[in-house]
Amino acid sequence: MNTEALITMLLTQGIVVSFAVYFFYKVLTIKPKQEPDSFSENDEVKERQE
Repeated sequence: MNTEALITMLLTQGIVVSFAVYFFYKVLTIKPKQEPDSFSENDEVKERQE
């Protein structure tokens, strides 16, 4: 393998690994969204129907 091919391979692998680590870290550290309680939503629907 010549030098140019080795440099290209290492740079490509480095970029791919960097992106993977960055997005994996971002997914693990994201704050969870507050979801509405489905039970309380169902109560409101029942009140409207009555």
